[in-house]
Amino acid sequence: MGTFASLEEARKFFINDRFATNAGMQIDEIGEDGCTCSVTLTDDHKNAYGGVMGGVIFTLADLALAVTANNIHSLSVASQVSINYLSAPKGSRLIAKAQCIKNGKTTSVINVSVSDDTGRDVALFIGTAFKL
Repeated sequence: MGTFASLEEARKFFINDRFATNAGMQIDEIGEDGCTCSVTLTDDHKNAYGGVMGGVIFTLADLALAVTANNIHSLSVASQVSINYLSAPKGSRLIAKAQCIKNGKTTSVINVSVSDDTGRDVALFIGTAFKL
């Protein structure tokens, strides 16, 4: 069992992640070594060209990393991340699926794939979380 006994407990904890919460991001599912988070896109998520701001995609992936890492070991913080933007979203919703690929003594390595609700691959994010 992870740090969080339920999805509701994880949601209650991460309500304090105000940047992601205020941007409309939510935790949809949580498991032993992964989670799914999403955001419904609005005009507030657009850049000057009318596309989705890269920071929205990054923030969603970062939230999925945080949820997964802190479910594995509370407290954990990101120590290194990278993101590859693959395609511009075409749908109305972004979905981030996180999966821990290495759970070590002091760090966890987590892959996060971000897609839109049309199934289009939007970004690939990998992060290392340090266990405090």
